[in-house]
Order: sequence, then structure tokens, then C-alpha cells
Amino acid sequence: MKKLLTLAALMWIAISGLAAQTPGGTEILPGIWKFTFGTPDSITPVSIHDAPPRQEAIAALGSDGACPVIPQAEFGRRGVLLTLPLKNDELLYGLGLQLQSFQQRGKKKMLRVNADPRVDTGDSHAPVPFYVSSAGYGVLIDNARYMTFYLGSKRPEGAASDAVKVEIPRSEGVDVYVFAGPTMKEAVARYNLFAGGGTLVPRWGLGFWYRGETDFTQEQILALAEDFRANRLPCDVIGLEPHWQTASYSCSYVWRGTFPDPAAMIGTLREQGIRTNLWMHAYVHPSAPIHDALKPYSGDYRVWNGLVPDLTLPEAREIFKGWHAQATTGIGVSGFKLDECDNSDFTGNWCFPEIASFPSGADGEQMHSLFGLAIQQTIDELYRERGVRGYHLVRSSGAMAAPLPCVLYSDLYDSQVFINAVAQSGFCGLLWTPEVRDANGEEDFLRRFQAVMCSPLAMVNAWYLQMPPWKQMNREKSKRHIVDPGSPEMTDACRKWLEFRMTLIPYLHAAFVKYHETGIPPFRALVMDFPDETAAVKDIAGQYMMGDELMVAPLTATSKGTKTIYFPAGTWYDFFTGERIEGGQALTLSFPLDRMPLYVKEGAILPLAHATLSTEDPDSRILDFRVYGDDPRPTAVYEDDGGYPAQLKENQIHWDAKRARIRFQSKQYTSGKTIRIPSGQPGR
Repeated sequence: MKKLLTLAALMWIAISGLAAQTPGGTEILPGIWKFTFGTPDSITPVSIHDAPPRQEAIAALGSDGACPVIPQAEFGRRGVLLTLPLKNDELLYGLGLQLQSFQQRGKKKMLRVNADPRVDTGDSHAPVPFYVSSAGYGVLIDNARYMTFYLGSKRPEGAASDAVKVEIPRSEGVDVYVFAGPTMKEAVARYNLFAGGGTLVPRWGLGFWYRGETDFTQEQILALAEDFRANRLPCDVIGLEPHWQTASYSCSYVWRGTFPDPAAMIGTLREQGIRTNLWMHAYVHPSAPIHDALKPYSGDYRVWNGLVPDLTLPEAREIFKGWHAQATTGIGVSGFKLDECDNSDFTGNWCFPEIASFPSGADGEQMHSLFGLAIQQTIDELYRERGVRGYHLVRSSGAMAAPLPCVLYSDLYDSQVFINAVAQSGFCGLLWTPEVRDANGEEDFLRRFQAVMCSPLAMVNAWYLQMPPWKQMNREKSKRHIVDPGSPEMTDACRKWLEFRMTLIPYLHAAFVKYHETGIPPFRALVMDFPDETAAVKDIAGQYMMGDELMVAPLTATSKGTKTIYFPAGTWYDFFTGERIEGGQALTLSFPLDRMPLYVKEGAILPLAHATLSTEDPDSRILDFRVYGDDPRPTAVYEDDGGYPAQLKENQIHWDAKRARIRFQSKQYTSGKTIRIPSGQPGR
């Protein structure tokens, strides 16, 4: 039947050059409609996805049975052209990790994987063919081609009609999914739940991560850990860069001689509460023990003389996992940095070409769109089969990624772009870290450090620094082991912010539990939480919600400690000073170097942990509570065994107004002190 439909479409194209199709959509789950046009490609993000939808959570969102937007399709010599109508006042967000823009209405974007997305054309580490409208719906185009989105007019006032048009080349059909709201936040949540729900991060993943210099030996890694503990600097993860293995471009996945006993090293680190993360990519060196076995399941082009395994195939995944179950995860490695699964054939002249072919039937163009997803799914399977949850870094992702426990990063290093990406990623089921490397002086470093502490993964990536950057952030001086004279003060400043991160872990963990169960992103743009203030917040990318109660507006060094911050309606409190600010206004405020803009919604109860050197310290389960305002909302923290599937126990936190105290019971956590910030405190 599908073949007949394809032939009919081709015959009509031959006669007229254009064919139109407007079938009715099917509501496949409450508030989710599927439209099928022509014969869709067999290899797409949805087709390779392995997590089932969270049907009960989707049903809980309800549906009125009316699809909010009806797509139409035309077939021509160039492929498929979709049309989705737009109202004049609609604004559009999403399309993945669009580092160079925020609101997308009026733009043209070709969604193409690129490791160096420096211009606003659609190139991205993680292009996602999903957008969400301020009218309260989302649209997913399930295809792995380099689609071009024409996102309506910039100034549609007075126009008779306007529309999003999506050109899908080299395809004979496509599936389109529409996700109802009624708000943007609910539409995004429904999309994430369709993908399987948000990832549930183990507590240790929310601690501090540090990546050592690429040539560090086993001895140097252990010395680094000892230095952290001697200086009382919290750290939960130390990452090893490429040269832990005998070949890294491409990869052998075999420990080199500078790591004579990796299992002992990993064990020693774990005794200090530190886990191990390994850099790798999925291009398989000829010396790799799995090279020959993977050859029949790999593409016909090599990268850095390494095989490119077709990880959309279960056979390739089993071979890849089988080796790591012995050599890495089998000896206690807790996660991976999955580097260079993106594409740089336009800029860096590496990776496989679009004309490559793979045993699954995918060509190079499709595999570029799916390769980051496939390696994430392979590694996630590896950990799930061990009954534990990992947390990883990845440099490329795509559609349906919400359940995958991976955080994006980039070799670009613009501070404001890195901050904006935290909010941008939340539209499409992605997570992002504005990792810190070196800096142009103390202010630049500390402002970057503050920003990364308020992100999904708090990491310093010192892959080219011999010394921690708080001792020497200058690359050349670090190579010569020249300690900066002011390093004790910088170490103290960094310790303060690391301890701040450690106090937030129960709150952040609860936000990820909510992501897992409801699909609501833990880090998200203001426009998602405050849709009635669209005029004020529509273009605000540099401040965002962290969970339900905290609003963050990180600073850059160029701001010189000053920033204009918009406060949505309601009452807000400065996290550090308790100052009260009435919402519905924008204020230009100044912040000394030891503070950053972080605000709490009135009515919040914040559970804050005692700051410890790692999340495995029992004292990290002692909670202090901050109560904001006179009528606080209940909240919760969760006991979590770290396993897969997760065993969670909810612990409700209530304010007992009669006795003026917190009501809280838990086997895993204990209560510390309670601090009240009453609503009568003077403010702006």
C-alpha cells in the first residue's frame, strides 16, 4: 500500500510538478495528533527512539479534542513542502540549540548538524525539528533530512495570512506531530512526555565536575583529587580527557600505560566520594578490539581512519556495549564525555560526508542528524543494563532527547551565548552546560563560574590547563606551573560558589524528578512560565527559571556587575540578601563580584543541603529550610537509590503556620534550621 501511494505521488508530480495532501490527523494520545503525508522515511528520530511515551502523565494533561494547528503538505520535485498557519501575534521558539538567536518568528533556518554554529542560519550542535508557539502548541517534524524552516513574516500586521513553511528535501513523505497546550509550558511538557519523560539525574551528577589536562597520568589524576580534598573543594566527578587510551583520534578504548591500574585508581577516587568520567567518541580505531567485529555494521567512510559504526542497529550497539562492559563501566567508570559526534565538514573538514551510506539504509545526511542520538542511546542502554543511572556529556543531540541523561557543551566560548543557551535548550528537551575553561581575568572567570553553578551540569573543563584555573587561568603560565600570586583568594572565592552549588542539590534533584514525571524542563525561559507577560519576556534569553522557585540572571564580565533584570508579576526576594522586590517591572541593578542575580518567588520553601565535599557525604542529607513569605506552598525532596529503574520516595515539606515551623519527615534526610523571610521586609 505504501509503495502504491509513493508511485501515485510520483505520477502526479510528473504530470503537474506539484501535489497537495491534507489528511485528517489522528489523536494518538490525549492532546497529541499525528498527521502522515505520503510515504515517510523509514529512518527518523521517532523510528530509532526506544523510550515509550509516559501515557498516564500525558492523559493527566487532558485534551479538548481540537487540534490547535492543521498542517498541509505538497509534493514536488524538491521533496515535501509543509505549510502550518500562523496568527499575526504568534511568536515561535525552539528548533533545538539555536545559539545565535532566541525568538524565531520571521527567520529562515536550515537545520543542520555543525560543530561550529557561529552564524544564525540554523546550524547547531543539536538541531531539533520541533518548535513551540506562544499560541500554546508545539510541532515536531519527524525527519532526519536537512530541513529548511521559513518561520513566517517578521511584521505580519495587516497580512491576509501567514504561515510556517518547512521544506523537506529528498523525501516522499513525512509524519508531523502536533502537541496541544493550552500554554507553551504544557505543550513542551507533552512533547517531552511523548519522548518518555525527562531524564532523572542521579544526585552525584548534580555535584561539581572537573576535567583534568589531556595528558594527565593516573598518578596526576590521583594527585588532583588529593589537592581538591586538601583545599576542601567540593568535587563529585573527575573527567579524563582523550589520552587515557592508546589511540584517541580515532579511539581504541584501551587503557594506555600511563594508567597501569585504572580499576585501582577508580576505586581510590570513589573512596574520596569522586566518580570517574571518560572522554571518547564513536569513531573506532583499527587497533580497537571491537574494530573487526564492527566492520560489517559501519558506514563506507572513515573518520580519522576509524570506523563509523551504525549505532541505529542493535548488532552494532551490542558489540560497542560489550567491550565497554569489560573495559570501562565494568571497572566502575560512572559516565562518558561523548565528543565530536557532531559534524564539521564545512568548517573543520572532518567527519563523514553526506554521500556516505550505512547498513541501516541511512545516508550521511540522515546519520549526521541521528548520530548524536544513537551514541547517547547506546551508552544509556549500557548503564540501564547494569541497573544504574549515568549522567554524561555530549556534543550533539536531536529530537526526542528528553529521557537521555546527557548534557550538551560546545567548543565555542562566548559567555553571553553560553548563558542564553541554558534557556534556549529548555524548549526542546535538551540540557546545556556553560562550562568554564580559562578566562580573561578574575572577573571573567568568576562570572562564568557563577553561571555554570546555576546550570544542569556544573563543570570546569581544564583539558589544556596543567593547574586548576583558580591557581592559574593563563594557559601558557599554567603549562610552566606558574602559580598566580592571588590564587589563595581565588580558591576561597571558588570554594564559596562550589559550596553554594552543593546546597542546591536537593532542590535541583526535585526539579529533575518533576521533569521526569511531568515533562516540565528544570531550566527554562521566562516566557514559558509567564505567558501572560509575553510582551515583556518574549526576547529575554539571558535570565531563566531554575526549577519552579528560582529565577537566575547570570552576569558576564562585560556587564561590569550591572544588569537590567525583568521581574514578572508577584513578589521576589534576593537569594543572598533577602531584599524584597515587587514584580511587573524591569530594574537595573548592580552586584559585587561575590554576588549574582538570583531571586526566589514569594511562597517558596527552599530545602538547602549542608555543603559537603561530595554528595556521598552523609551530612549532605541535613537540610536547612528557607521560608519566603507568610503563606508558603508545600514542596518536596526525594529519596533516590540511584538505580534503574529509579526507586524514589517523596518527602513532603509543609509550613505549619500555627506552630510557626516546618513539618517534614524522611528516613534519608534530617532537618536542620529554618530561616524565615517574611513578606513585610522592605524592598523595591
